[in-house]
Amino acid sequence: MPHADRTRFTESRGYRLSWPFVVAAAAIGVGYLLSVGLNGYFVFLAISAIIASIAILGLGIVTGSAGMIALCQLTFAAIGAWIVSLLSVIHAPGGFVVWLLAGGIAAGLAGILVGLPALRLRGVNLAVVTLGFAAAADVTLVQIQFPGSADGIAVERPELFSNDRQFFFLAVIVLAVCALAVFFLQRGRWGSSWKAVAFSERGTAASGQSVQSAKLSAFAVSAALGGIAGGLLAGQVQLPLAASFTPLQSLALYVLAIMSGAHLIDMAILGGILWVLVPELLKRWEVDQNWGFVVFGILGVQALTSGTNLGQTVRDLIWKRTDRKTANATLSALPPDAGADAAAITTTTTATVDEAALDGAPVLTVEGLTVQFGALKALDDVSFQVPAASIMGLIGPNGAGKSTFVDAISGFLPKHGGRVLLGDRDLAGLSPTRRARLGLRRTFQQDRVPPALTVGAYVRFVARRRLAASDIDEVLEFFGCPPARARLSSVDVGTRRLVEVAANVVSRPRLLILDEPAAGLSHDEHLALAARLRELPTRYGVALIIIEHDLDLVRSVCPTLTVLDFGRVLASGPQAEVLANPDVVKAYMGETELLK
Repeated sequence: MPHADRTRFTESRGYRLSWPFVVAAAAIGVGYLLSVGLNGYFVFLAISAIIASIAILGLGIVTGSAGMIALCQLTFAAIGAWIVSLLSVIHAPGGFVVWLLAGGIAAGLAGILVGLPALRLRGVNLAVVTLGFAAAADVTLVQIQFPGSADGIAVERPELFSNDRQFFFLAVIVLAVCALAVFFLQRGRWGSSWKAVAFSERGTAASGQSVQSAKLSAFAVSAALGGIAGGLLAGQVQLPLAASFTPLQSLALYVLAIMSGAHLIDMAILGGILWVLVPELLKRWEVDQNWGFVVFGILGVQALTSGTNLGQTVRDLIWKRTDRKTANATLSALPPDAGADAAAITTTTTATVDEAALDGAPVLTVEGLTVQFGALKALDDVSFQVPAASIMGLIGPNGAGKSTFVDAISGFLPKHGGRVLLGDRDLAGLSPTRRARLGLRRTFQQDRVPPALTVGAYVRFVARRRLAASDIDEVLEFFGCPPARARLSSVDVGTRRLVEVAANVVSRPRLLILDEPAAGLSHDEHLALAARLRELPTRYGVALIIIEHDLDLVRSVCPTLTVLDFGRVLASGPQAEVLANPDVVKAYMGETELLK
């Protein structure tokens, strides 16, 4: 990278890292001024709004980012409040701030336990489990009460924050710290995994990220924030009661998180303000405050039925102009640095066999692979090898078993006969995540690229290794993709396919299986993609298996072919021999003109 570019990159990166701290410091400054200027009643309301904001911030992770339903956030808050009350009663060392952290940790551990059903359940079933946990905890809390409440022993506040104004300032500091933590978590690998698992669990596993870890970490962080909110509430009221943590209130908090778009920090704070503002307005208008739940319910129904939230709507309006500038991929006929003659890239280009490559050690060995669904054999004794840094096309009529083959060797169909080896490593019993980490990557026919990420964040997430900005820019330019800052939600499906390929290539796998990579691309873009795919083995050292119905692309890219028909290998070998095989031509009845 040239010195001037490197300087600009360093300055830009420093700005991106520093501005959140500047915003947090400014927020703390405003909080101090409010703590001095507000009267006592509004100080109490402001503390309540901050506590609700922290709880909703946690909900934004598990519901907004990770896409799971959790209806027990105030139960986690109750755990935090209970721990703070207990530590205060026994005069545990460390003081209130340490107790607050302990309450958050305890709630986080509880969140992991509650999140375990999320590994198998989703949607309404998960909602029932979390709501049931909230109801059971509510009954238990009514029976045991909070430590010290029966004897009137108040929770001790820190000496420096003993009155309401000072405690409000402490609450502002805690909110700023929590917001900073969430900001950096959302932009790190955990945050990317939450957004990825919300969109596609299969796509997440295929990128080498554990789906289980993504879900449990979302529950843990969300619950920990709930616990911190509950601990602050214990310090605010000093004698917490079970009535502050009912399942109905958890449900209302969830609705606010959905409506506001609480995965966005500012929207979580807005949700906290609404949590206090709506009941307060009803009180001033002499309306029963229970109508506040009705208001929240109406807002939640609107958000759920429309599929939009306030925060995302505002963001879309702000980003609209930027999206137009960074829209979709622009594939030229040749890679940016290719030296080949452009005229050679035509539909009649035929990939040639590199005999030296074919003599190399195989990167993939398939021996007797058999997959059976009841009486149907989807794959029947499939065997072949893929040499390292080579390109093999896997073709066959619809229903030939190509998708079953990819699922079997990538770990999504673990129950099969035969053996699959990556190099010398037998993959038997290994999960898709583990296989991806060993260097076996795949793409999908369906869109598995999470739109909630930027292009650069997705590339970093899939790569699973440290990448410089120049590395990302280089691979995106090579595939004609939008810049790293572009939002994936703003590009079309064909472009997302190219980004998916680019991200997997830059992860430097040993073997990459491309499942119909040209779907959604125009004919000219097919040819441009073919020019890039031919370069991948020498440029990135990756072996390719390409599954594609476009035989022009297959002919242009794949020196060797394997043909499947009704789950069996019909032919395998150099392209010219396979395409001239009468059995292959017969299997492609209706497509024989493509084979001439």
